[in-house]
Amino acid sequence: MDSSAALAELFGVSTQVVEAVVLDAAGAVEASRSAGEARTRALAESGAGLLATAGHVRPAERVERVQVDLARGSLVIATDGERTLVATTVARPTDALVAHDLREVLRRSAETEG
Repeated sequence: MDSSAALAELFGVSTQVVEAVVLDAAGAVEASRSAGEARTRALAESGAGLLATAGHVRPAERVERVQVDLARGSLVIATDGERTLVATTVARPTDALVAHDLREVLRRSAETEG
């Protein structure tokens, strides 16, 4: 399944994800559901930056997920090493459910390659 179809499925089942961007290993946008091109770029850059920063904190471990909670929602970044998904959520999301949903998008997107 390609990244666009996987994102469409995510938005069909998740009531907690507001926006999402899928990036390839080089950081190029594969698919997005956001409020325009500028917002897509902002999400992509923020997600890549947070993953890089988290990687510096624990350089011996591969970072798979970063979550920043804010008053009006969260920014959640998940990666499988080949793709990265950056998403915004509603306030106080169910963390485990959002993490599962994002990992599922990454898994389904990877099926295209396999």
